[in-house]
Amino acid sequence: MDEHLQAVLAAMASFFLVTLILFIILVICKSGSNRHRVDSSISRDRTRNRGQTRSITVPKTELSSTSVSESATFDPDLNRISMQELIHATRNFSPDLIIGDGSFGLVYKARLNSGTVVAVKKLDADAFQGYREFRAEMETLGKILHPNIVKILGYCATGKDRVLIYEFIEKGNLDQWLYDSSSSSADDGYDVETRLPLSWDTRIKIIRGVAEGLAFMHISDTPIIHRDIKASNVLLDENFEAHIADFGLARRIEQSHSHVSTQVAGTMGYMPPEYFHGTIATVMGDVYSFGVLMLEIITGRRPSFPFPGEDGKEVRLMEWINKMAKQDLYMEMVDASISKDGLKESTVKEIFQIGLKCTNENFKFRPTMKEVGKDLDKILASN
Repeated sequence: MDEHLQAVLAAMASFFLVTLILFIILVICKSGSNRHRVDSSISRDRTRNRGQTRSITVPKTELSSTSVSESATFDPDLNRISMQELIHATRNFSPDLIIGDGSFGLVYKARLNSGTVVAVKKLDADAFQGYREFRAEMETLGKILHPNIVKILGYCATGKDRVLIYEFIEKGNLDQWLYDSSSSSADDGYDVETRLPLSWDTRIKIIRGVAEGLAFMHISDTPIIHRDIKASNVLLDENFEAHIADFGLARRIEQSHSHVSTQVAGTMGYMPPEYFHGTIATVMGDVYSFGVLMLEIITGRRPSFPFPGEDGKEVRLMEWINKMAKQDLYMEMVDASISKDGLKESTVKEIFQIGLKCTNENFKFRPTMKEVGKDLDKILASN
């Protein structure tokens, strides 16, 4: 055979062999990646409440945002806990210990070496999302202390891993108490009990607690915007006191500023209308979300889920409440599971009107959270 032809055939064979090897390697890598995503999806799905909405963000593309300095400002008294201790406390982050799903990571119930029972949130390994939430929580939640705001007890930062450790709040989140009447079990990490419908007084107590926590955040020396107030981000302790949680989307407003410029973030149904027309976030955005939450608590209806209105047509919460309020039908909007015995219609109307003020389409006409707290105190004092 001609030497030139032999060389050509040899080159073609070599090229084919190398291409085949690269293709096999690519298939193996892709298969492993898909398995990882499926396993992750399964772990997350088991923690989500039925119908519970998820936080959303529109991530920026600048890679420089992922490099977070470990010297970010936060409470220097926070404990730095080793990954080895956390692996032991969570049985290597066992799915059996999952008690929740934060905006960017799963939450586990664990007992530290000290004997303290805590909630451990392991942030997603994704560099952008994980690092950003870690910094957001450390620079906001790590610097404030209030009875209606969940306490951060420590953290772990090693390699790509970012873990936050919080106080464990006994009764889980408000979303579960509003919509899940089944018995909680040892499997979900909380006390075994049947979730009875929350009474009117307990709901007002929860509303008052959230208002107190937000007012404290908004009037701090460096105000903090939560940006994701919703039922699943309100935890309830053994006395049904409210604790605001999940500060992964929170931002501080530096002095001389009245807002922060940022990407759209929050949860559909709770997000203020101005968030859809720009990228400026103010404390009044939290006021709107609080108003929606407040109205959700007393009606027992999810803000993002359509339901049949009085005329049989599908309607969403805020549209329905505004229509009913114009007809002065306030008692008819109260959650059917709440006992009406001794419940004054005038009180119900006043509570609804506070929620409607907070959800004014124009943020300039919304009250501050401090004003909301005063209005709630007046109503409670008169009853």
